[in-house]
Amino acid sequence: MATANERLNDKSNDSEPTAPRVPKDLLLVIFVHGFKGTDSTFGSFPSRLEHILTETMDNAAVECIIFPAYETKGELNAAVERFADWLTTLTVQKEVAHGGGAGVAKIVLCGHSMGGLLAADALRAFIKSRPDEGAPLWPRVIGCIAFDTPYLGLHPFVFKNSATRVAEVADTARTIASDVLYFMGKNPDSSQAKPNPSLRQIAPATESESESTSKSTGWARWAPAAYAVGGAIAAGAAAGTAYWRREDISSGYNWAFDHMKYVGKLWDEEGMRKRLDDLMLAEQRGIIFKL
Repeated sequence: MATANERLNDKSNDSEPTAPRVPKDLLLVIFVHGFKGTDSTFGSFPSRLEHILTETMDNAAVECIIFPAYETKGELNAAVERFADWLTTLTVQKEVAHGGGAGVAKIVLCGHSMGGLLAADALRAFIKSRPDEGAPLWPRVIGCIAFDTPYLGLHPFVFKNSATRVAEVADTARTIASDVLYFMGKNPDSSQAKPNPSLRQIAPATESESESTSKSTGWARWAPAAYAVGGAIAAGAAAGTAYWRREDISSGYNWAFDHMKYVGKLWDEEGMRKRLDDLMLAEQRGIIFKL
């Protein structure tokens, strides 16, 4: 039978308030693909990393999330704004679902290639959006990690594949446009139309060849006319194809221009150095920055 003191202790223990459950930290690792990347750019790495971090970090809930594939064209600043809006909305949703209030989610940005520039510029925008330097950063980005990001531009050979593709599209569009002008009786390079080198040219036969051929077969008398008709048909078919592809010509130019505009920041030396300086300052404030 319990004594009076034991009953008193039990009563006092029952009356003690229980400590509220403190939610785990929330870690969001965001992956951003680079120029002409897709949702599968990172393969299975994000899911594997999430598994490893979840197994090794007892005090945090970890989510690795891939920023949905986006068009790497137009102005880089426009892509930065879209990413910042998406990340802001995602952070609100995750923090509300997790509990703990604003700032509970710690965010690490991981960008590949041009995606690293996009992530870095979004971080710079968040830092500049604070009302004053003493205000806390939200979304609470704690790290910015870059994979093969050209913070100081690119060597021509590094950019060869993507740039070559853009150049090929532009060259193809230009060639088709030239053919259209030629078949319509216009030449953009000179007032006198020149034969298209891609079409087979029929040289006139010499007198000796014509006389010899006419003696050997009667078909030879009709061959020049037949060849001429065939050439006209081929030329007409090519012109018709070019005409029906006139929208492709325009879109080809637009494609090349828009995508080259997106990577144009790689030749802005002053802007690239300013970006690095801002990231160095952010690192001094406690935000991890890794190349």
